[in-house]
Amino acid sequence: MPNPEKKPKFREDEQIVENKNLNIWEALIPVFALVGMLAYNVYVFGDDALSGSNQFILLLGGAVAAIVGFFNKVSYKKMIAEVAENIRSTTGALLILLMVGALSGTWLVSGIIPAMIYYGLQILNPTIFLAACVVICAIISIATGSSWTTAATVGIALIGIGEALGISLGMTAGAVLSGAYFGDKMSPLSDTTNLAPAMAGGELFSHIKYMTLTTVPTIVVTLIVFIILGFTIDTSGVADTTSILANISGTFNVSGWLFLVPVVVIFLIVKKAPPLLALLIGTLLGGLFALLFQPDIVATIGGSSSLTLESGYKGILNAITVDTNIATDDPALNDLFSSGGMAGMLGTIWLIMCAMVFGGIMDGIGALERITESLLKMAKTTFGLFASTVGSCLALNVTASDQYLAIVVPGKMFSKAYEERGLAPENLSRTLEDSGTVTSVLVPWNTCGAYHSSVLGVGVGEYALYAIFNWLSPFMTLLFAALKIKIKMLTTSKTA
Repeated sequence: MPNPEKKPKFREDEQIVENKNLNIWEALIPVFALVGMLAYNVYVFGDDALSGSNQFILLLGGAVAAIVGFFNKVSYKKMIAEVAENIRSTTGALLILLMVGALSGTWLVSGIIPAMIYYGLQILNPTIFLAACVVICAIISIATGSSWTTAATVGIALIGIGEALGISLGMTAGAVLSGAYFGDKMSPLSDTTNLAPAMAGGELFSHIKYMTLTTVPTIVVTLIVFIILGFTIDTSGVADTTSILANISGTFNVSGWLFLVPVVVIFLIVKKAPPLLALLIGTLLGGLFALLFQPDIVATIGGSSSLTLESGYKGILNAITVDTNIATDDPALNDLFSSGGMAGMLGTIWLIMCAMVFGGIMDGIGALERITESLLKMAKTTFGLFASTVGSCLALNVTASDQYLAIVVPGKMFSKAYEERGLAPENLSRTLEDSGTVTSVLVPWNTCGAYHSSVLGVGVGEYALYAIFNWLSPFMTLLFAALKIKIKMLTTSKTA
């Protein structure tokens, strides 16, 4: 397993393909075709577009690129070789994604994730309700790796509490989404957090560490604004979470000892242990704690009424590999207490592989070299390159209507430009998340905007202003770029 601070050697040695016969307009034909097809596909399929149709559209985009290549006398063998190299370069990321799915399963059945939610809900206070919403949703989103799940469960509960307190629904929804997307960005369980470094050619934990530079100041500013808002509005009533807390404690054996597992994983990450090792240890410890703290749940998942060697083994392996659903008396919590295991990561893995096919063919025909050359001419400064990346992510969130595509397409297209400038891949992966992941919820017709608006029952126009973390993030990354704060350079010089 490569050191998390360095890219794999084969990524360091990868050469960009040059094709002097290809002009910029020919190089852009596949990009325009891909964006157009993706936009229509998302319009037709909506939230279901990621179930496979978007992946196939990426392959069609690769086919368009191949046609351009054939007209410029690029051999099929050359294009397939570049696809193979691209897919090989994501091997580490794909294995990490599988292990993330395994860890999320054991952390659910062990009660680690429910314990985080249980203690997080207890910090509610009417005076600082909005700031508390941010903190609670951040905790839960970090624990689950999903802003969608957070909004659809605890987010709905907080909307109801806020309404009972007489607080604007837009304010509450903005606070919920600010916290949910902070957690979505920073959690190693999040698919977008894994997707961004995979597209940029970086490493997961190095990416997360580098993101803290812009993400922490952004969330601090967000919290300060919500604290000020909390003291300027009148609240009435009591934030009642008794029912939710009772359901959690009635289903799981909630204990502070469960936090030993995430503490160990955090320690390993800080000590720069290989990501796969840290995640494997976290998964195994989660399974052990599940047997110790939640024997009845493990037995049920294993298909038995009592814990035996066979049911315990089967229960833990099921949690690691396939869908796991833990029933409570609260329908909303039932959605929260579910995990897809390793199988739940296959959709994202499928997306990455199809994106690598598109990117590999684009590289094989020389289109990436031509586009990179043009980008470097237009973006004459480091700030210009960062700004171009932010603009591309925002444009794809609006046109392609999906946050994954706002990461995949710019990530693959800009990776060469960043390497040409001697910039480490963490710069690109952080910018992709600061502008692609978090702003998707601000676009009404984007899958994220449509989903959250529907789930929370609050229009995008009502909460957009108060989703402070989401719209402030791209400005923060541009500010850091403009002031040249913590711009990480490649440790070794590259030659094209």
